[in-house]
Amino acid sequence: MLAEQLGVSPATAAILARRGIADVAGARAFLAAAERHPSEQLNAVGAACELVLRHVRAGSRIVVFGDYDVDGVCSTAIAVRALRALGADPRWRLPSREEGYGLADATVRELAADGAGLILTVDCGVTAVDEIALARSLDVDVVVTDHHRPGPALPDCPVVHPALGEYPFEHLCGAAVALKLSERLRAAADLDPASAEEDLDLAGLATLCDMVPLVGENRRIARAGLEALARTRKAGLRALMRVAALDPGDVDERAAGFRLGPRLNAAGRLGRADGALELLLTEDGERADEIASELDGLNHDRRQLERAIAHEAERLCADQLSAAAIVVAGEDWHPGVVGIVASRLVERHRRPCVVVALDGDTGRGSGRSIAPYDLHAGLGACAGLLHRYGGHRMAAGLEIAADRLPDLRAGLAAHAGAALAPGDLVPVQEADAVVPPGALTLDLAEELERLGPFGASNPAPVLMVPSARVEHVTAMGEKREHARFTLAGGSARARGVAFRTSQRALADAGSCEHDLAVSLERNRWNGAVEARVVLRSLTPTRSGTIEDLATEPELHDAIDRELAADPAAWWPATGPARPRQIVARHGEGLAGLAGDLLTSGESVVLVVADVGRRRGGLERLVGGMAPDSLAVVSWEALGADPDVIGAFAHVVAIDPPPVGDGLALLAGPAADGPATAHLAWGEPEREVALACWRERLHLRPALIDLWRALDAAGALTGADLAHVLRGTGSHPRCASHCGRLVRVLCELGLATWEPDAAGGPRLLTGAGGRTDLDRSPAHRAYAARLAAAELYLGAPQREPVRAAV
Repeated sequence: MLAEQLGVSPATAAILARRGIADVAGARAFLAAAERHPSEQLNAVGAACELVLRHVRAGSRIVVFGDYDVDGVCSTAIAVRALRALGADPRWRLPSREEGYGLADATVRELAADGAGLILTVDCGVTAVDEIALARSLDVDVVVTDHHRPGPALPDCPVVHPALGEYPFEHLCGAAVALKLSERLRAAADLDPASAEEDLDLAGLATLCDMVPLVGENRRIARAGLEALARTRKAGLRALMRVAALDPGDVDERAAGFRLGPRLNAAGRLGRADGALELLLTEDGERADEIASELDGLNHDRRQLERAIAHEAERLCADQLSAAAIVVAGEDWHPGVVGIVASRLVERHRRPCVVVALDGDTGRGSGRSIAPYDLHAGLGACAGLLHRYGGHRMAAGLEIAADRLPDLRAGLAAHAGAALAPGDLVPVQEADAVVPPGALTLDLAEELERLGPFGASNPAPVLMVPSARVEHVTAMGEKREHARFTLAGGSARARGVAFRTSQRALADAGSCEHDLAVSLERNRWNGAVEARVVLRSLTPTRSGTIEDLATEPELHDAIDRELAADPAAWWPATGPARPRQIVARHGEGLAGLAGDLLTSGESVVLVVADVGRRRGGLERLVGGMAPDSLAVVSWEALGADPDVIGAFAHVVAIDPPPVGDGLALLAGPAADGPATAHLAWGEPEREVALACWRERLHLRPALIDLWRALDAAGALTGADLAHVLRGTGSHPRCASHCGRLVRVLCELGLATWEPDAAGGPRLLTGAGGRTDLDRSPAHRAYAARLAAAELYLGAPQREPVRAAV
């Protein structure tokens, strides 16, 4: 339904449905990414605007107090620009890493002594109850804008916060809250509130870098922010793109998060964030280039520090790998990079990790978590061990006395152990859709981009490619630490890369077929654009089992049935008891289509020309994805009993029927509940089906072999009869095929079918000599069937000849 009404591929529709967006209206809204809520609904925003404007009109000294990360710096820049638009001349204050996150008593006293009349906090302040009380006692007003989790009590001042009051979306980052306040301030001052959108580039960058969920209103801010970044006139942002070797038109969420954000963060990590803030506020292009170059150098230094600390931290993790949480600490670790190291440890060990930089008797640390665990709650359970802490579910910071680290390590591990199941700590690669290699096209890559921007709560889609091969592996990168490869399946090929995977390790996977988890992206290189897969993980393809819905009858029963049947009647007069809607899905690839349906959790049955010929390939290709066993039935068995597939939600016709009338076994008006038939065959399957029906209906070669054996023996019974009838080929003849042979010989008078003395079947020789096969009405009917199948399946028609045996 989604694929048809939205005009997207089945893979994209499957991703939307699996992410809980299963109705057309919701999917359209998600793709549009236009959700927006009135800024006046924010908690206390009216009181905040009134207080700010009173100080602006009075000419008071207003100080914007922010944070040293990307969100804090962008929030500060937005607030400063908004105040300037109102005619104020604001100051700003960003804490250093040494001072720590948030307002401190010393900072409040310093600002008060410097003549501040109003402190406007951005990206902090919601838990600074005592510090704000101190400011009020010193005759300094405070307005708080924040998005972090509130404590049990709120500060005694206007608190603009999306999780308080009745605002319908609580996941805004600090810069987005500052942008909302900017909009309301302009409206309250009779300025155009839409002019606040000139800072969407800053709000979008912060939204992408701050790990807030990229759902709801954040999707609009992030997507519009990326568009604003591409056309920004801010000298600092353009200079930052230049040092990152990034064309403005190529800015996407990955570039924002891994090329722009780290450079802005570098100033606050290794020193003070004032340089990053100056970069965002300056209108001087030359000065912007100078600052951007400095930040680029700091970012290089940060990477070197990170690698050194990560190596040491990894060594210290060894004794904690059996615990549900990890806490490591070290002297001379720079507090500005411990958060990045914590992220690396989480990625490697799949458990919450806290990394602490020790400085004498105290330490400052940063933690990162996994989705099932609330790290902020875990630190809250250990609050008695900490000087202070703050953050949210996925990331948090803390200060602690060095001698309390063993207690924190034990306490956090115990809390996480009680909250997490063992399976939560096992790395699992989830896939959003199953596709064949042939679907990994540039068109699909561009279509998947419509689901972005990607990040927290909306990760980039991961596609599972079943039963594929890894070929032509070569090393890439300055240190040859990455690999290029070709993903192959059938006749389809796709170029791919595997980051942090050596050529040798990946080449070893080429010995057998694998199920691959990949992301698909547009890769721009030397002016060309192509689809490229990025390997996430791979595992050898597992085989499954095939359950044939139609039980092969005893040989003599099948022959008796064929002797009594009307040879011209191919299909029953009535259709299926559960009619289905037919969906044409030719060319999508069996592995992708069947795998996608099997992993949906709904029941699936495959329809083929010949179960014996298909069984092995199906078990290798898609059998491993079936939860129990994979059901399969032949067209011939389905024609004998159309209701055999009645219990299945999906029927996948892998091979075509021999004639168009066969589709009547599937078609009909929609039934209650999902009942769909997917027509999946392509040219190779058509050829397989045609070969199958030629073997079963062009009887002359088999009749000659059978007559010669019968003529030599005089009579055949028991195992000898079964052996001759089944044939000596790699695939024994089915029972119905054997029945056709016996019927034609009997009609020609060349054999007699009768019970033997023990009551079993016996085939006796009849009159000898050459005879015209067309004397057999059954042979003429079977020949007519074959002609109809060749006509429907597109084969050249045979010249009518008179055949003799």
